[in-house]
Amino acid sequence: MIGRLTGTLVEKFPPLVCLDVQGVGYEIDVPMSTFYSLPDVGAKTTLLTHLAIREDAHVLYGFATANERSAFRELIKISGVGARIALAVLSGMTVTELSQAITLQEAGRLTRVPGIGKKTAERLLLELRGKLGADLGSTPTSVPDSQADILNALIALGYSDREAVAALKTLPAGVGVSDGIKLALKALAR
Repeated sequence: MIGRLTGTLVEKFPPLVCLDVQGVGYEIDVPMSTFYSLPDVGAKTTLLTHLAIREDAHVLYGFATANERSAFRELIKISGVGARIALAVLSGMTVTELSQAITLQEAGRLTRVPGIGKKTAERLLLELRGKLGADLGSTPTSVPDSQADILNALIALGYSDREAVAALKTLPAGVGVSDGIKLALKALAR
């Protein structure tokens, strides 16, 4: 119904923003990734939206990119995952990081998001396989086990998902786990 809104940003109170569109103020829930990309209050902005109609409310959800909105829509299709959990997932990780977690079948990365337990994370991994960008056309077996182990080790050492994935990209193909961890740590130390 309402797919996009362009107007003046009137209020910003995470996770809620108010967008004035020709005199009508729309309250829109946004993930933190979108919230941080918004301009200052008083500036003109555009948000892609998803309208959820429930028995007790009509709720607008806003997104900075089409990928975020698509990921949100895929997330809310999953049994046991509502709009609040979907927003939490998109607030805790980018769509790219979510796609990588699904590709690598990494439930641990998802359980770090508030509201996501082990069973919900496993359900997300199962039901989102093949439905998000980076995951399309690949299977978990196409990712070498050593790369997943290296990634897990770097995350366990306290590096962020983004830093760990960036370090993984610097590694030569076919590197072993112990050598890969050493090389990744050297790359991260630079």
